[in-house]
Amino acid sequence: MKYIHLSVLLIFANIFLNKTITNSKNSIIMTHTNNETVYTLPALTYSYNALEPHFDQMTMEIHHTKHHQAYVTNLNAAIKDTEMSMMSLEELMKNISRFPVAVRNNGGGHYNHDLFWKILSPDGGGAPSGELASAINSTFGSFDQFKEAFSTAAKTRFGSGWAWLSIDENGQLFISSTANQDNPLMDVVEKRGTPLLGLDVWEHAYYLKFQNRRPDYIDTFWHIINWEEVEKRYLALKK
Repeated sequence: MKYIHLSVLLIFANIFLNKTITNSKNSIIMTHTNNETVYTLPALTYSYNALEPHFDQMTMEIHHTKHHQAYVTNLNAAIKDTEMSMMSLEELMKNISRFPVAVRNNGGGHYNHDLFWKILSPDGGGAPSGELASAINSTFGSFDQFKEAFSTAAKTRFGSGWAWLSIDENGQLFISSTANQDNPLMDVVEKRGTPLLGLDVWEHAYYLKFQNRRPDYIDTFWHIINWEEVEKRYLALKK
């Protein structure tokens, strides 16, 4: 009988140590194996051609399956067999100054793209509503003024990087931009907060369709924003 009990315990231990979970806060998919985190490429909720004519199919497919996958692969290699593999992605971002540049670049790349895919939708566009709309109007004056400020942040980011709408620890909205794969969660940026909306302005995100016309890419972004997702994030984080 004791051998049967031992077998049952071993089965449950194996299930516990080798389980795939989805973080309820940001839906970043990961697998825990022997208490180490292994990240996986999240599936999109729409097809690669669903965002046309705004974002083209080839760019979406390459961006997701090649660029984002590379960040996931390189992040897993960078954290393997280290204390970092025991931490959540948010914990890594918030303490990124402690960790190697490979984790900063690839962990940031994974976090940023995971958010990016979620705030896009073939049924998106228009303007936000509800409490998010009120907060945007209160903070920036109007939705049009917010669009102008956000677009300027995206257009003037030199080289590669991101533009962000984030919420700070006091529940206040703010716009910022970061270089490379940095994001407002990181403890190395000037203004810290939790991203609600992000726009990738790396050339790989738009060059096949827009070439050097980044402003045109930014303009078309407004047609496919999933404001329901952005507001959901806002409501979960506001004070």
